[in-house]
Amino acid sequence: MRLFVGLGNPGAKYAANRHNIGFLAVDEIQRRHGFAPWRRRFQGETSEGVLGRDKVVLLKPTTYMNDSGRAVQEAANFFKIAAGDVTVFQDELELPPAKVRVKVGGGIAGHNGLRSISAHIGNEYRRVRLGIGHPGVKELVHSHVLSDFAKSDRAWVVALCEVVADNAALLAAGQDASFANKVHLAMQAKGFFDAKD
Repeated sequence: MRLFVGLGNPGAKYAANRHNIGFLAVDEIQRRHGFAPWRRRFQGETSEGVLGRDKVVLLKPTTYMNDSGRAVQEAANFFKIAAGDVTVFQDELELPPAKVRVKVGGGIAGHNGLRSISAHIGNEYRRVRLGIGHPGVKELVHSHVLSDFAKSDRAWVVALCEVVADNAALLAAGQDASFANKVHLAMQAKGFFDAKD
């Protein structure tokens, strides 16, 4: 069994924020793969289904970003899921918009959601880093992540969530490199990157 965690803040006020792209990604996985309806538990919302051969629990913590680890730990303990079978979908300032990287462990780069999760379950979970771009100045980071995506961003955000969902079974199977490659090629085919990117 796998636990896929989308990071974000609950409520309509935050729904379209850059910080909430993790929520958007798991929402799309739930929609595209016919998962069960969302239900409230583990200080969050969960939905269960199957990706390929793997049973997957989706989790959207409703604790606010800085306390995400409490919900993740509660769900992981209940289902007896080890940190290595947890995948976290997060916004990533250090990647250009629409770029995706997958890594296991490593630093948290100032991301409070990751800091909280690492404090609760350790560091050996998988991160799917969804690029939102950097505002260019450190002082603008807070307002950047808590601002809504611009209208001009909508096309790539929707496309990225769809492509991530389409290839999510590869993540469930532990095929991280194949997942990252397929997502990149699909976004390139949709015209969001040049061949050299």
